Amino acid sequence: MRLGFLALFLLVASLTVGAQDKNMKIYISADMEGVVGAVTAEQLGPSGFEYQRFREFMTQEVNAAIEAAVEAGATEIVVSDSHGNGQNLLIEKLPKDIMVVRSWPRPLMMMQGIDETFDGAIFLGYHSSTTNTKGIRAHTMSSATLADVRLNNVSMSEGSFNAAIAGQFDVPIIMVSGDDAAVKEVSDVVGDVEGAVVKWNYGFHSAKTMMPEAAYALIRQKVKKAIGRIDDFKPYKPKTPVQLDIRFKNYLPSEVLSYLSIVERTDAHSIRFEGKDMIETSKFMEFILTYKPDLQP
Repeated sequence: MRLGFLALFLLVASLTVGAQDKNMKIYISADMEGVVGAVTAEQLGPSGFEYQRFREFMTQEVNAAIEAAVEAGATEIVVSDSHGNGQNLLIEKLPKDIMVVRSWPRPLMMMQGIDETFDGAIFLGYHSSTTNTKGIRAHTMSSATLADVRLNNVSMSEGSFNAAIAGQFDVPIIMVSGDDAAVKEVSDVVGDVEGAVVKWNYGFHSAKTMMPEAAYALIRQKVKKAIGRIDDFKPYKPKTPVQLDIRFKNYLPSEVLSYLSIVERTDAHSIRFEGKDMIETSKFMEFILTYKPDLQP
């Protein structure tokens, strides 16, 4: 009996040590339209008079998520700077032991750097889709050119499209922050996620908003809660091959893209592409958003 008890004790001890030593990788994709207080272009790009201040707020939201993730057991974190020029985060104010993805183009767009080794993904500062009648700065990937983006006939926000990319690698989305419309929209498509609503939309350019410190506290709380039940979340995996339908606001893009044999023009403003998986679909999407004949260097 002594030997049996000792063997049991050693087994329990080894399992406990193994659980403590297990690496946990978390991926963070950070946008800016959903950052606390952001409502107009004045906060969202280099020409806006409040942009430099809101880079600080965006960076602090990311730091809040990182701190909470580490406290909850994360051992490795990759952050994707996923807004505008991809050079918004003040990297000198981020922890020294994380990695940051910056600038464009990227084959996996806002999810570049993710792979099957990650345990969960977090979306910070996200906004609702171009087809949503609610939400601050609602758009999907390009507010200037795109009127709808669909995967397998489901209209996508950037959040749900990016969740599908994560799902390609069996990585679940565990938490999203932004305005109320953005958080609801991701949850409606992807499923149960922890949501941190930091502002409530009144329109495309207006909102009721928390103060920054309150938003950081909420993000910390929701990240810890999400990681605490990380096994509850399931990857969002559209069926393959993936049917991508894109509707443009203008007529000419669909006409010219239909010259490609891999593209079907489905109406005056729309095209269809079939990708074997989300990697191929993401690359095609990035091509549409980026390619110009005068690209340099």
